[in-house]
Amino acid sequence: MGDPKKIKVLIVDDSAVIRQLLTEIISGHDDMVVVGTAADPYIAREKIKQLQPDVLTLDVEMPRMDGITFLKNLMRLRPMPVIMISTLTEAGADITLEALQIGAFDYLPKPKENLGKGLVEYQQEIVSKIRAAAGANVQRLEMNSIRGKAERPEPVARHSAYTPKPGVIIAIGASTGGTEAIKEVLLGLPENCPPVVVTQHIPPQFSTSYAMRMNNCCAMHVHEAESNQTLLPGNVYIAPGDRHLLVRKSRSGLVTQLDDRERVNRHRPSVEVMFDSITGLGYRKTVSVLLTGMGADGAQALLRMKELGCHTIIQDEATSVVWGMPGAAYQLGAYNEIKPLESIAGRLLQLTNGS
Repeated sequence: MGDPKKIKVLIVDDSAVIRQLLTEIISGHDDMVVVGTAADPYIAREKIKQLQPDVLTLDVEMPRMDGITFLKNLMRLRPMPVIMISTLTEAGADITLEALQIGAFDYLPKPKENLGKGLVEYQQEIVSKIRAAAGANVQRLEMNSIRGKAERPEPVARHSAYTPKPGVIIAIGASTGGTEAIKEVLLGLPENCPPVVVTQHIPPQFSTSYAMRMNNCCAMHVHEAESNQTLLPGNVYIAPGDRHLLVRKSRSGLVTQLDDRERVNRHRPSVEVMFDSITGLGYRKTVSVLLTGMGADGAQALLRMKELGCHTIIQDEATSVVWGMPGAAYQLGAYNEIKPLESIAGRLLQLTNGS
């Protein structure tokens, strides 16, 4: 069973090679132990009862029962942090985003046997995600699961008493748990809302699918951002995976700019880069929001926004899957307000209402 102080991990994957590779990576760290592996969800079900793991890694595509069906059952019967292991393809992206909607903690790309130089970075990512998962807000994941199974909520179409202040923009940053948190905020914003720029830590193959999913369920028009798009009311611009999203001034007003500079805080896109691009313009008519996420990306930049005179909001700990990024901003005093996720959209409308 291993040392009770260690994070107990159960690996569920039909590939013996992947099970072996993940076991080797995890076993190389003193604070975690692989208590078991399972080739399919039926074996996994028994091993969960027997071994009581803290964290599960779960392959998306498996024989006998697919990962999504198993995840739904698991979140209903024994909610726990689950890291999905998925292929970085369009199909894999759709399934993984669905998994996050029904309560998965996070995801990792399926490792390749010949990772070579990329293996060290991959190891760091696995280990940091397992550590974060072990401390995750399982209650919040359970709530995501219940909501994911519920009827699709209707987006707010238009508020009769709402007329946005001219020139105002909203900037949102998020990481782990953010795909669902951003959705919660966007569903509460009407079609005449000021423009919204979003940086969510997400790989390239996922950001296109994610933007399309958000566009299908929100009143605002949601795009995967391109360079030189004028920020217009009623539109949301989501940073594409592996590219930073910045805001620049042009003759037509504020525009998007994509950038391939180095990773910042180990991320591209980075929330810090997006927030600092707005601060660099001296653009005080911005409301900035830092949502759930691992690490501290965006926290220092949020403080700079607050010091400039922008209004800054952080998500509270109780409604965050991981209170890393907003928690770091809290430590710095980078916020004007701390809000539970459910009330952030309404507060954004109050702050940007000119009528």
